[in-house]
Amino acid sequence: MSLNRQFLRPLILCAALLGVGSTLTACVPLLIGGAAATTGVVVVDRRTVGEQVEDKSIELKIGGQFRAAFGDAVRSTVTVYDGVVLLTGDTISNEFKNKATEIARKVENVKSVSNQIEVVKQLASFSIVSNDIWITSKVMTILATTKGIPSRTIVVTTDRSVVYLMGLVTQQEGDLAAKAASQVSGVKRVEKLFQIITPADAKRLDDAARGGSSTSTSSTTPLGENPSNTTGGMSGDTPPAGGAQAMPIQ
Repeated sequence: MSLNRQFLRPLILCAALLGVGSTLTACVPLLIGGAAATTGVVVVDRRTVGEQVEDKSIELKIGGQFRAAFGDAVRSTVTVYDGVVLLTGDTISNEFKNKATEIARKVENVKSVSNQIEVVKQLASFSIVSNDIWITSKVMTILATTKGIPSRTIVVTTDRSVVYLMGLVTQQEGDLAAKAASQVSGVKRVEKLFQIITPADAKRLDDAARGGSSTSTSSTTPLGENPSNTTGGMSGDTPPAGGAQAMPIQ
């Protein structure tokens, strides 16, 4: 991919998300920070630009409906990857948690919802949220610097020191990413919501991304579940020394 094209695609995505009247300087925190402070969104991944825009649109729609429905009664982060919605955060009511799932499921183009919002007596403090931001930054760094991990296609979300990983990856890539994340200091647990693709599909999507193609994905297994003919998953594995357990989310 040429240098101009490498930077053009993120700018196109940013312009689509922010609107014509916005300045390009807003792209920097948007493309790095993601939908919320505890979520790290990669600039270029195996989704097309259109798919990334759609996912961001879903996040904004759900987030807006949450604010209208719950106000300050729910602290939530909405992360969407290829139509799969991850809800994290906390609330003081089971009723609010259940309603959050209902709201998210009704949004157009949502494929599935994984509601990981915790019911607690007190919402997370500023120090907890700040620590989650710090953990996310460390996980993103280790993913980007570990051989064999396509960090550009992995979205990292952290809530109460639990790390959630989303993206289109092969089984081997997902296992490597989860293991690397589990070894980051401060991580309690790693949950995988990967959509598993074949190595051939991974190569095709990477080639398409380098060429600027709008090739769509195929042969995916949502929510981190292993294909029936695949072995070596992380579920139930003994965590490495000093690390947190990495497992597919339910």
